[in-house]
Amino acid sequence: MDDLIAIGRFSRMSRLSIKALRFYAEQGLLPPAWVDPSSGYRYYRRGQAARAEAIRVLRAVDMPVGEIRDLLADDDPGLIGKRLAVHRERLRARLAEQERMLRFLERLIDRGGNLMPYEVRVKVVPPVTVASVTRRASLVTIGEAVREGFGAVVGAIGTAGASPSGAPFVVYHDVIDETTEGDVEICVPAAGFREMSGCTVASTIHRGPYAEIAPAYHAVSGWIEENGRRPAGPPREIYLNDPQTVQPEDLLTEVQFPIEGER
Repeated sequence: MDDLIAIGRFSRMSRLSIKALRFYAEQGLLPPAWVDPSSGYRYYRRGQAARAEAIRVLRAVDMPVGEIRDLLADDDPGLIGKRLAVHRERLRARLAEQERMLRFLERLIDRGGNLMPYEVRVKVVPPVTVASVTRRASLVTIGEAVREGFGAVVGAIGTAGASPSGAPFVVYHDVIDETTEGDVEICVPAAGFREMSGCTVASTIHRGPYAEIAPAYHAVSGWIEENGRRPAGPPREIYLNDPQTVQPEDLLTEVQFPIEGER
């Protein structure tokens, strides 16, 4: 008991807030060495400072709590190294994406804040039979939700003995931003499933990474407002080529907004 340190002092020693220490205890990452049963006060041992520092550093580089728990549970240096390597690659991919977005922002600013040129046209989209799933997603999870959804849909098509018969697409039933989750419907055209009604749409083609598609939405929604048309349903993204076979700058995505007919 002589080397026990109260949580406040251990917080100063470890540079982790008391709130963080309580959270890490709840997650099984850094439980206190002893909790006074009468007062509920938490105490730590000096030897736990090294684990606290490892947790602090790993969280500083955005490693998820669950992965930190698994890493610290490993006794094999080789497995620890592999876990760190996986996270290192994740950070490199994130950095590359952020650099790409900064270059996109620079191009946008170079145009004085004006949108990139998009040609908006009106066309009639015929009914289509699709296999689909709907997923709830946030801005953080939407990429994984769409990937998982397409996997599930393609699997269902294969199980039914059918084949995809057109370009895959996603319907955004809700606005998804930094604070709001929403439903996305992941669709693949295939015979033998449900029919999606046809509609009139205002559409444009975006060429480039998916992360840079926002100006295409602005262009179409702006055209709708400027031309006195009314939206008639949630927007869609139709993926016209395969991200596994073309470079990000060559990706083609059609953005469609269903609209009411002219009055």
